[in-house]
Amino acid sequence: MDNLSYVAFICLTISLGLMLPLMEKKTRRVMIFMIIGICSCLFVSEINGFFLRLFKNDIAYVTTTITPITEEVIKALPLLYYAIVLSDDRHEITANAFAIGVGFAVLENIVILTQNLENVTIVWALIRGFGSGLVHGICTVMVGFGISYIKKRRKLFFCGTFALLSTAIIYHAIFNLLVQSSFQYAGILLPIATYIPVLLLMRKQIKRNKQETESVSTTPEGK
Repeated sequence: MDNLSYVAFICLTISLGLMLPLMEKKTRRVMIFMIIGICSCLFVSEINGFFLRLFKNDIAYVTTTITPITEEVIKALPLLYYAIVLSDDRHEITANAFAIGVGFAVLENIVILTQNLENVTIVWALIRGFGSGLVHGICTVMVGFGISYIKKRRKLFFCGTFALLSTAIIYHAIFNLLVQSSFQYAGILLPIATYIPVLLLMRKQIKRNKQETESVSTTPEGK
């Protein structure tokens, strides 16, 4: 990774970090996980750079077979830690998951931008924004939402975690394959089409949690 990428990382993390003391607890937690996503991108970029050199800069091969694995595994580690050590609340985990994915995509897009300044266009920005931004968010949400279920079922935890990661990796690899092929627009539409049901599911879950909280608060003690 070049120096401009480190400069972007420092500027982003410092700016976002300075906002943390001004935020409420829930908002601060989401912002912290967004910063974690940015840090994950910096770390994974070094790993992916190693594999690129190992496979003689074969970008098509590395981005369809290796980077989906490295990126989804690294993004999932903070979620696993949060679920095991801190809380297995489904809403919190899914919000944290999407924040990690968005933070990862923000730095990734800046890195690619600094490396291709002469070739970027508005169309490129739209593709990266809707494509990469949603893919990283959706893949991490897949893992996070599933972890909130299997965390309470210890017999399924290890095999379930492997299945969730495999699903996210395959989805990510399909997207990378499509956007580098003649079906580029299908690759762009894939995360958008997936985002809509994910969004509806999350909003439904939030509404249900709110109703449950209100019903508990209005129930007389002892009943």
